Amino acid sequence: MRYIAAIVTALILLGFASVSAKAQTEAAKPPQKVEELLKLLGDPDVQKWIDAQKAAEAQPPAAAQTKPNDDAAMDAAFERIRAHLVQLAEAIPALPSEIARVAGQIGNALQGYGPIRLLIIFLVFMAAGIAAEWIFRRFTGGIRAWIAGARLDSIFDRLIAMAERLAYSAASLGVFAAGSIGAFLAFTWPQLLGPIIVGYLVAVLIFRAARLVFEFILSPPEYTGFGEPSRYRVLPVSDASASFWVRRISYAIGWYAFGYTTVMLMGALGFTVPTRLLAAYALGAVLLVMGIEAVWNRPDQVKADAAEPGRGRLSAGAKNWLITIYFISLWVFWVMSAWRLFWLLVVVVGLPFAVSAVRRAVNNVLRPPGQEQGGKEIPSVLAAVIERGVRAALVIAAVIFLGHKLGIDFTAITAQDTVLTRIMRGAFSAIVILLAADFFWHVAKTLIDRKMVEASALGEPGTELARRRARVRTLLPIVRNVLMIIVAVVAILMALSSLGVEIGPLIAGAGIVGVAVGFGAQTVVKDVISGVFYLLDDAFRVGEYIQSKSYKGTVEAFSLRSVKLRHHRGYVYTVPFSELGAVQNMSRDWVIEKITMTVTYDSDVDKARKIVKKIGQDLAQDPEYAASIIEPLKMQGVDEFGDSGLVLRMKLKTRPGEQFTIKRRALMLIKKAFDENNIKLAFPTIQVAGEDEGKAAAALQLRMKQQQAAAEAAAAADG
Repeated sequence: MRYIAAIVTALILLGFASVSAKAQTEAAKPPQKVEELLKLLGDPDVQKWIDAQKAAEAQPPAAAQTKPNDDAAMDAAFERIRAHLVQLAEAIPALPSEIARVAGQIGNALQGYGPIRLLIIFLVFMAAGIAAEWIFRRFTGGIRAWIAGARLDSIFDRLIAMAERLAYSAASLGVFAAGSIGAFLAFTWPQLLGPIIVGYLVAVLIFRAARLVFEFILSPPEYTGFGEPSRYRVLPVSDASASFWVRRISYAIGWYAFGYTTVMLMGALGFTVPTRLLAAYALGAVLLVMGIEAVWNRPDQVKADAAEPGRGRLSAGAKNWLITIYFISLWVFWVMSAWRLFWLLVVVVGLPFAVSAVRRAVNNVLRPPGQEQGGKEIPSVLAAVIERGVRAALVIAAVIFLGHKLGIDFTAITAQDTVLTRIMRGAFSAIVILLAADFFWHVAKTLIDRKMVEASALGEPGTELARRRARVRTLLPIVRNVLMIIVAVVAILMALSSLGVEIGPLIAGAGIVGVAVGFGAQTVVKDVISGVFYLLDDAFRVGEYIQSKSYKGTVEAFSLRSVKLRHHRGYVYTVPFSELGAVQNMSRDWVIEKITMTVTYDSDVDKARKIVKKIGQDLAQDPEYAASIIEPLKMQGVDEFGDSGLVLRMKLKTRPGEQFTIKRRALMLIKKAFDENNIKLAFPTIQVAGEDEGKAAAALQLRMKQQQAAAEAAAAADG
């Protein structure tokens, strides 16, 4: 909403511009005989004779030749603007006498109806319309309650509820029109009184219609006739902004309707064209002030100034000054009758804001139920299709409209075959091609992004669904990047071809350059090709823990030539695909964890086996670990006779990544159970015989250091 005043004020100034353009067209309309002369001059035989006469005449001297066409056209434009301004200046002194003359004619035509009686009649019929609308709303309260109680469980429900609200408001406006304008037309009035009253009643109707439309788009908080207003809001704005802009825009459009009616009535009452233009420019100046006031006092500006009184003020103020200069420039170009600059400024500045407003409105209206208004969520595919389609239509319509206002004849362009017409046809075709490519790319990108969001939920570990989602998260980023490159290259080549550029040599040259780059960057090519085969072999996916040579970690992301591995200690490896070699994937299907434990030689091994089996069964039934255990913990027997006791071997089959947590829990339970059943864990001892106690102490210290180093190595291997 920051620049909505720019769009609205520009559109309303267009209306005043159409009034002045119409007045100028009426003033410039030639008499009938002149039209007949122009038709005669357009006859082919007459034109041929004139051309022959011109060819027979002697060429003028070089010094007497006219200026180039561009300079002549510019001089003609400046001369036209100067004549227009002179005409306005000459009309100012004659205003009092003209007003007196027209006032006398109006008094005679209205048959005694003075300004007071006109005002009373206008207010009476406007009150009649308001009364009719009040009766309609009173007797249709049940319909409003029914619309307000509609549940918005889906996008379709929201669209239906918004359409019902709009239809009810339109019906209420129709009742107002019937009660005011319809009631007035039921009576017979003097010749000029009818157009005057009807014109201003229509202006009030336009004001009401504008308020209805913008209440539908913005749903201000005070508009509570259908329940919570924000749920019907088309553009995602704050409540304060909604109230502010509904008032400002409806007042501006109401003023425009009043001014348009006034200028049209001035023409019917006999005012001259310059006088009507002066009135239109004065009314437009009031509208200009209203637009500038709205820009400088908009709620988001006040909030930004209050939040950041020192930092953000300069930036926001600069934007306000730019919008103010834009409004003033529009008004000045309009007054000067510089139509080409006027329309160029309107389209160039207004089109981006119109496209942005359409994008926000479509994404907000078509957001899934329960999603916050104006959120950053990925839009639906339907929203992307509609938004990009409307965007393309707006751009094409703006190009055609601007070409028409600048005097470009598209029909003649298609028929002619000059350098300029070929360039213009190619430029238009290039715009269409780029818009089509943009439409296709954003729809495809939205579809891919939504699939990636759906695949971000991992699901139950180890299931087919989880594996499929991991595969999707791995491949879709690569597909998106490749698709972007393909669409961009194809669109650029097609656009260049439409502009007349021979793309055959470009493609051939690109092929040669590609071969040269391939020879010079063999490592990069090797990385890309290796990555393709890794993906085809499904060697690893995003989220899996792999190890290759000295690299190990969780796969975080891919590019065309490398993979990012997040080590369990936090740092990230960026490994080219060609450097991976054989890959050890530690996150597929299942994993077997081996556990060894040394007990004293006098321990009851059979009893230890039963204890371990019982602990394995208890862990398999524990809700915290049951889903991760594929085969419970069990003892395989005595693995070897160690230096200090019997080495018992156990194994545990779990889902990948869960073995460490379950192993730690199992070791705690085994230690506790062995202590309770008098099964002692063996530990190395050193017995030294002799009198040299220093050597014995040194041997014991060396043995303890070796045990500590072995424990640290085992901890590092477990992660």
